[in-house]
Amino acid sequence: MRARLFVMLFAVTLCAYANTELLEHVPLRWKPTSELRLGAMQMSQTPIQFETFQDVRDNRDAIGENLEDAKPKPVTTADDVGVFVSSHMRELFDHAGLKTVDSNGTVTIKGEVRQFFVRETTTYKSAVVVHLTVVGNDGRTLWTGLASGDAKRFGRSYNLENYYEVLSDAIVNTVSSMLQSADFQKALSGRQTA
Repeated sequence: MRARLFVMLFAVTLCAYANTELLEHVPLRWKPTSELRLGAMQMSQTPIQFETFQDVRDNRDAIGENLEDAKPKPVTTADDVGVFVSSHMRELFDHAGLKTVDSNGTVTIKGEVRQFFVRETTTYKSAVVVHLTVVGNDGRTLWTGLASGDAKRFGRSYNLENYYEVLSDAIVNTVSSMLQSADFQKALSGRQTA
């Protein structure tokens, strides 16, 4: 009797696992849980314009994967990651008290998303890497470099909300690191860095 019960429970568990819906073609959602860290920032009121970032990742659909089992489970999106990252970075700049504009900025921030991904094992670990260029209104490059951030959390396995949260937090942490850089702050005020 116990053996039959065990076999039946095992079969139910196996069926439940087999029916796990894959997180494919999910919409991107902004769900930050981290706070923006400004440090000793001097707020520039120079109008800052954001261009839509380009997504230059090799696999543009992939935003995560669950590696807890022998066969990885993917997390993909059909949304434009470049649009998502640049629009939320701009929103964070506004939140920090910086002045962003739709056009005719004194400086323009251009970007390429090079990494935007979550690896889930026993925890969710995300990383965002963006190559940024700050350009003056005369076309001169004021600053260029990589900005990155990561985030980590525990959570229920293969849960979309957890993917949203760690990706959003990695963007918040990327902006935090950007705004704490003295050279980046100088470029935002329209002055060229060394």
